Amino acid sequence: MTFSPNTSVFRRMNDIQSVLAKVLPSVVAIEASGPACTSGPLGGATQFDEGTGIILTRRGEILTNNHVIARATQIEVTLYGHKTSYPATLVGTDPSYDVALLQLHGPTNLPTVSLGLSGKIQVGDDVLAIGNALALSESTPSVTEGIISAEGRSIQAGGGNCAGTESLNGLLQTQAAINSGNSGGPLVDSRGQVIGMNTAAATSSAGNAPAQNIGFAIPIDSIKALLPGLRKGGTIGPPKAFLGVGVVSVTPEERSAYGLTATTGALVVSVVTGTPASLAGLRVGDVIVRFAGHVITTDASLSVAVRAAHPGERVTVVVYRGPALVAISVVLATEPAPSPTPG
Repeated sequence: MTFSPNTSVFRRMNDIQSVLAKVLPSVVAIEASGPACTSGPLGGATQFDEGTGIILTRRGEILTNNHVIARATQIEVTLYGHKTSYPATLVGTDPSYDVALLQLHGPTNLPTVSLGLSGKIQVGDDVLAIGNALALSESTPSVTEGIISAEGRSIQAGGGNCAGTESLNGLLQTQAAINSGNSGGPLVDSRGQVIGMNTAAATSSAGNAPAQNIGFAIPIDSIKALLPGLRKGGTIGPPKAFLGVGVVSVTPEERSAYGLTATTGALVVSVVTGTPASLAGLRVGDVIVRFAGHVITTDASLSVAVRAAHPGERVTVVVYRGPALVAISVVLATEPAPSPTPG
């Protein structure tokens, strides 16, 4: 029996400081604000989302996650090492890939990242994840170190903001820690090149062992292919269905305050004028318990059900209106693009 040497070569992070010197100046903190998707009973609530961005061009093109800026009416960007924030506007977005392109206004001649080749990385390669973790400091991003744990991962990603739930495929998995606020930040290889954009971290569900060091990034090769479409503006990718209500989950507090019959469901707290919900006659105070045949128990389950539908589709929405169950026919519209900030 003969043995041949192992020729696999893992790319190691031999000089982290030199890598950071290349990348950190091109990493920005993003704060996005706009009307909350699930406004409280009094209405008028504002939602704030913190994230990270990557400077692509010297004139201020910035790459980030769609879920960071979804439906924001104001976007502010803080440069590395700076205290002053600058306005940015949305250029284009692809919710199906969770990618958005912004334009920064004000500063020019900015430092830019170097985009690598995610197709050439190997499981086991060293990487750094950089971003505005937990919004601890907008001007000095956090840095975590790890390896590429796997390639080609598929996940259902979602959260409490306006972006809803998305199915993301072909992701890089890393055990470099990714936390809230890291979204949109770079995943960097040993040469200081961006090979992915941090987008999600695994969380534990009830009854399961805690998830540890399982984060996901969108491969930069996929993002490069989207850039021409993003630069043309608007929303690209498959259109999403849109209902046009703000909802909260039914809780004992809501049941008591509003005298609700339903014990679970999505309580309608706002209806946007001119949307499918408004035109079909949905009202504030209705409790949605079924949508297109899906049982609705929470505001999140309604979001998932709407995302599974198609623009132009006619669906039946069953609500509790007082003690009575009412079936309402609704023709869904196409989800509007996130609103850009005024130029």
